Amino acid sequence: MKSKFKMPQELGVLIVVLLVAVLMGILSPEFRTASNLQVLLLNGSVVTFLALGQACVLLTGGIDLSVGSNIALTGMIAALAMRSGISWWLAALLAVFTGILVGLFNGAVIHYGHMPPFIVTFATFGISASIPKILTQAKSVTVSDPMFAFFGRGAIFGIPMPIIMVVIAAVIIGVVLSNTATGVHVYAVGGNADTARLAGINIARTTIFVYVVSGICAGFAGVITASRLMVGYPTAGSGNEQFYSIASAVVGGVSLFGGVGTILGAFIGSLLIAEVSNGMNVIGVDSYWQPLVIGVIILVGVLFDTNKSRISFGKKKHIDATADLVTKAAETDGGKEPKK
Repeated sequence: MKSKFKMPQELGVLIVVLLVAVLMGILSPEFRTASNLQVLLLNGSVVTFLALGQACVLLTGGIDLSVGSNIALTGMIAALAMRSGISWWLAALLAVFTGILVGLFNGAVIHYGHMPPFIVTFATFGISASIPKILTQAKSVTVSDPMFAFFGRGAIFGIPMPIIMVVIAAVIIGVVLSNTATGVHVYAVGGNADTARLAGINIARTTIFVYVVSGICAGFAGVITASRLMVGYPTAGSGNEQFYSIASAVVGGVSLFGGVGTILGAFIGSLLIAEVSNGMNVIGVDSYWQPLVIGVIILVGVLFDTNKSRISFGKKKHIDATADLVTKAAETDGGKEPKK
């Protein structure tokens, strides 16, 4: 019996990435230079970090609107820690730990408070944005320890550290989601939370887990941002970063309704967003147009995501896939009693 070849879902967005690269390369020779490629990847590393965490949250059917302000919070925590005499590496760990605390708060309030992720993370967005301004009276904090620049300006074998860090993070998160029971639980909760609970999956632990991952990713993004600038800015991340992180995951095939998508797709999606943003800068398009273009990309991605079951008549297939995930989750848990 012949097995049907299944086209990888990431292939479509990868083709779009290549087509956009060819188009931008034709429009501007500068886009094809190695130095511009390095700038593209460096600038895209922060958004990619956010997109990796955002993808985990979206897979459970949630959303994290706090990632942008977490860049300012974690970067400022690192800068303040070093100003108080703490070593550069410990300051970076402290920043990431702050991201973990924000993720723990988001996940716990969403699950135990029975509140919509949109409301909770939007509130956290405001809280995280205010704390750095309160601590510094809205003033930037210069980083004096030159070793801290390693995270944002360092390189190993000529490869910039931010790129190395984000690739390692993508591999780790991708392996966890595709090869562990925790990953199966994430997909199952996003596919059908009630069915997943009846199958014995710990919904609270899974929900908190994905928001902690998002917090850790935002922490690394904050460290990279502060390290590249060697300054902790209280308004860092207040631009389009969180907007782009959602766009990256969605155009990469991660469903806003949960249960569908991959980290590889989100990674390639972030490349597309970075490529479009960089390409418009290189060919001289006014920066005011960039949110418009990214917004259209999100709209098309969500439109496709919302209507793909009608297009492919694949609704039954999605339900069957969810049932398979839940069955697999029950097997990995050894048939434990349902947990609330």
